[in-house]
Amino acid sequence: MQVVAGQTAQEYYMRKKRKGAYWEDRYHATAIQSDSHFIKCLVYIDMNMVQAEVVSHPSECRWSGFNEIQKPKMRYTIINYKHLCNRRGTRSLDMLKKAHRQWINESIKQDKLIRDEKWSQSIAVGEQKYVESIKMQLGVKAKLRKIHENEGSFELHEDQAPT
Repeated sequence: MQVVAGQTAQEYYMRKKRKGAYWEDRYHATAIQSDSHFIKCLVYIDMNMVQAEVVSHPSECRWSGFNEIQKPKMRYTIINYKHLCNRRGTRSLDMLKKAHRQWINESIKQDKLIRDEKWSQSIAVGEQKYVESIKMQLGVKAKLRKIHENEGSFELHEDQAPT
């Protein structure tokens, strides 16, 4: 992730002749239940550069997950396409690509270009049983972490200190 993030920032700064912080925070991982939560997260990530007003469509971002799915490489792939198709219940990569384009187009239509901390600060997102399971697996590391319901999903995160 560091290599991709670094190359993306360098490319942008060279093109825009800018300096300074490009990424808001360090790399963050969130455990996501593989169902509709996964799709929402995938779309959210694909739309990040649109939300940041760097591009108007995720296809314009050279290093995007959108292009990785829509224009799969034969070598040096980041995504295991067969596994992704199996997890999504699609029979072929073409079916996955079509569904993926529809998810992105729907997101653009809805114009929900806001930062959603569910994907950037949560430790786990999914149904209640899934999130409880992740908390249990974390053991003592999750002792003070709370599970919150948010728009039909459950999230495991630490309560933020008041600012």
